[in-house]
Order: sequence, then C-alpha cells, then structure tokens
Amino acid sequence: MQKEFSVSMCVYNGDSAEHFDEALTSVFNQTVIPDEVVLVVDGPVNDGINDVISRFENNSIFKVIRLEKNVGHGNARRIGLQNCKNELVALMDADDICACDRFEEQLSVFENDKEVDVVGGIIEEFIGDKTNIIGKRSVPSDDCQIKEYIKYRCPFNQMTVMFKKQAVVDAGGYLDWYCDEDYYLWLRMMLNGAKFYNLSKTLVYVRCGIEMYKRRGGVRYFKSEAKLQKYMLENGVIDLPVYLKNVMMRLILQVIVPPGIRGWLFKNFAREKAN
Repeated sequence: MQKEFSVSMCVYNGDSAEHFDEALTSVFNQTVIPDEVVLVVDGPVNDGINDVISRFENNSIFKVIRLEKNVGHGNARRIGLQNCKNELVALMDADDICACDRFEEQLSVFENDKEVDVVGGIIEEFIGDKTNIIGKRSVPSDDCQIKEYIKYRCPFNQMTVMFKKQAVVDAGGYLDWYCDEDYYLWLRMMLNGAKFYNLSKTLVYVRCGIEMYKRRGGVRYFKSEAKLQKYMLENGVIDLPVYLKNVMMRLILQVIVPPGIRGWLFKNFAREKAN
C-alpha cells in the first residue's frame, strides 16, 4: 500500500488548544502514518496553541507555516496545499478527531481505483467527549450518486477528504468563498471531470453543539449560498426549477427562520440520529 501522503491542517487564534492537541494526536496515532503533516498557522495565535505546536515540532514530518495575518479559510487551505510535497493529500480540521484507521481506509480506495480523485466518508458529531455522539452525516458513496447529490447539498464532509493534489490544482485549487470554499471546489472538480467516492464508514469525529447549527444562517451566509447556486445554474449543474427551489429553501432556513428553530431543524432533519 502506498504510504507517501500529506496531511494539511489549518489552525486559528480562536481554536481551542486542548481540542487542537487532540486533533493532532489523532493524526499521528494512525494505523498508517503520513510522511508529512503541513500546518498553516493562519495569523497570530494564543500561547496555548503555540505550546501544542512546540510539542509536535520535534517530529521530523511536522512542517509549520506561519502567516503574519489571518487570510481566511479558503486562502489558508490553498497555501497549505501548495506546501504539500505528495500527490495524495488528506485534510484535517484543528478541533476534530480522526478514526484510527482513517488514512488506511482511504489509501486502500486509491490503491484499488486509480481513477478516483477524491475520497471522503461519514462524520459523527459529538459534544464534549467523543463517546457522546449526537448526530451523524452520511453522504452518498459512488460517483454517480455524489454528482446527483451535489445539485442539492455539499456531497463531502470536508474534514474527511483525501484527494489527488493535481486534480485539485487542475480545477483551480482552493479559492476564497465565504463558508462554501469546499462546495465550490467539488463543483469545479466535477465540471473538470474528476471522479468521486465516499466510504460508508465514519472517518472523523466532529466537535459540535447546537450553537454550530444556529450559525449556519444569516444574510451573509444566504448570499454566499445563493451566489453558489447561481454558479451551478450558469454552468449547467442544475436547471432553473432546481435553482429556484434551492434558493427558496435556503432563504427560508437561513434568513426567515429564527436561529433557535434553525438549530433544531438542522439537528433533527439534516443529520441522522445517533445510535
């Protein structure tokens, strides 16, 4: 099995040092260890985060890139990818926890299907302790299902993906798009002929809470998503009826519905119940 792959992470001043430590530990405690972990420090960070970085910096595979000022998620992702030396790159967030065999499972897919460009998987969401699972987001598995699903919702859980760097670069790479830089990337990759796959197993445990669900709204959030729907319409991904339906549903959920009700709807209808 191929073992040459990079992990790309970003950390921000607002991230929890404790959670960041857990995230990094889960990357280094895999059944298959990456030969490079690239961390983009997006602007000045607090002493707690710097202490965590210092504890890992003795590891020869750990590469830290510090930016003088915060440049935003899409730009930080792009810089991280540019600094990855391997063709296969896995993404990871600074407050989530990888399943111990995440990378092994993804590498197996790339080994068995030379044409696949992106491999993601399921996330389970928790509050406090990883065992306190409150929800689960499954995504379709095969390429055809994913490319149908993308017309309505983002088809990957971004923090789970491993992809071929060249396929991402060929589609224009990560570009800044408020809260939707990943969705925008998958759309451009699909239009560029990329092949997708999602594993039907949990790859990452995601830290969350009802406040996270509430934040998935507001006028700025809606405008960003409406703009993305327009991009999909103009590029033939969706037709006018789907465009109108998608925009109307987002207007209702992200602007008209109060935050407390939005959080309840998101948790109960956009996520599977925990077992």
